Amino acid sequence: MLHKLKSLLAIAAIVFAGAVHSADIKELNFGIIATEKAGALKQMWEPFLDDMSKAIGVKVNGFYATDYAGIIEAQRFNKVQIAWYGNKSAIDAVDRAGGEVFVQFIDLDGTPGYYSYIIAHKDSGITSLDQVLKNGKDYSFGIGDPQSTSGTLVPTYYVFTLNKLDPKTHFKVMRSSNHEGNFLAVLNRQVDVATSNSEMTGKMKEKSPEKLDQIRILWTSPLIPRDPLVWRKDLPADLKKKIQDFMVTYGKDEREKEILKNMYRLAGFKASSDAQLLPIRQLELFKDRLKFENDANMSEPDKKAKLGEIDARLADLAKQLK
Repeated sequence: MLHKLKSLLAIAAIVFAGAVHSADIKELNFGIIATEKAGALKQMWEPFLDDMSKAIGVKVNGFYATDYAGIIEAQRFNKVQIAWYGNKSAIDAVDRAGGEVFVQFIDLDGTPGYYSYIIAHKDSGITSLDQVLKNGKDYSFGIGDPQSTSGTLVPTYYVFTLNKLDPKTHFKVMRSSNHEGNFLAVLNRQVDVATSNSEMTGKMKEKSPEKLDQIRILWTSPLIPRDPLVWRKDLPADLKKKIQDFMVTYGKDEREKEILKNMYRLAGFKASSDAQLLPIRQLELFKDRLKFENDANMSEPDKKAKLGEIDARLADLAKQLK
């Protein structure tokens, strides 16, 4: 009996020693994608991160990266503990970096999502998406970060994949940039056509309406769910509670409302989960299905097997969405 008690106490001691509490964590890194110039991003985010530090009792540092892949890898190796992603990149963070969606943005105007756009300069002579689809070799094209939902995944699927086109070969030239880079490239006639989104045009409407007046929107996507924030699942439970409580209550006074407004015209955050990503997972699979279905170089047995595998995954996602 005494031996058994000693064993139980030893196990308890090991468990207790291995438990991590918020008091053990002195700093957190918050991953932020560089959708525009770093200086502008810091002005937008630092007041919010300072408030978060005070509220949770842990210093929160901004971790600014030029692409989503950099933040995903940093979160995977615990260099980043919380990060802002688009829905597409959040899938990789959940699947590969031990991440978990816990809140999503709330738009200032109450819209439950945002839109992807294809844009051109008003003086370019390009007046319709049909022109772009028929005469791709006449145009240069700006696409988003490979992990971007609105800059790459959504327009690639709806505009190109469904029309059996590959943007890499359809255009005279294709280049990749962030949302601000693509908007300015169209504005300055560096590319003819580019992807953009309603967050970027909303910001331009407020800060530089004369620039937005020079832009024509050729195509608008279906509604995309608002961006999620993803934390590492292994953060201490008590710290997670502090973070979540801070997020879902932030924006209660005029000062906080102004900070949120400057961060992509936000009203605040609401609780969310990995379930938010299910429609985007479907979109990825639909895109893959069409690619394999139209692959003339793939043998019929291989194609049948691959399509069967994708259909099974789609059926599983459909069940989860019910």
